[in-house]
Amino acid sequence: MLKVGLTGGIGAGKSEVSRLLVSYGAVLIDADRIAREVVEPGTPGLAAVVEAFGDGVLTAEGTLDRPKLGSVVFADAERLATLNAIVHPLVGARSAELEARAGAGDVVVHDVPLLTENGLAPLYDLVVVVDASPETQLDRLVRLRGMDESEARARMAAQATRAQRLAVADLVIDNDGPLDELEPQVRKVWDELARRAASS
Repeated sequence: MLKVGLTGGIGAGKSEVSRLLVSYGAVLIDADRIAREVVEPGTPGLAAVVEAFGDGVLTAEGTLDRPKLGSVVFADAERLATLNAIVHPLVGARSAELEARAGAGDVVVHDVPLLTENGLAPLYDLVVVVDASPETQLDRLVRLRGMDESEARARMAAQATRAQRLAVADLVIDNDGPLDELEPQVRKVWDELARRAASS
């Protein structure tokens, strides 16, 4: 089994790369999706979040009100650390469980947005970074996701720098260009991952 960490800045196109890798045969473990699952209604994760932050972070339906919780934690490093201390171990445990189900020759891709920020590169056999210039990221966030420019810039500024991400990369996928230039690069990276998985 080859354990791959996949990361990239917001708007770099990591989701599209994940989708392509899965279409070639990768086993995808999506940290963001798991982070949502571990705080669904009825989970110990949600109970722990409510205990730490109060009922005010729930919607009327009893689900986690993400925007409200976000506004509480992103302005306060201590409260963000509290939230991470609840969610990260749950995500780690669930990721390990999913990874254990993969076969010996599989390429297991962990899609981890904050891999660089959280110093997680050593957990993987190799790290793939989806790279795009800050100008491209900003354009995609504003044009394709409908963010206003100041919000997009703030979200980008809250992440690792491009140089920090590239410093942990074993393989880099350049996604500064149009979509049709992405697929051949991802295919080439996949061939390399599959080759390494077969020889590990």
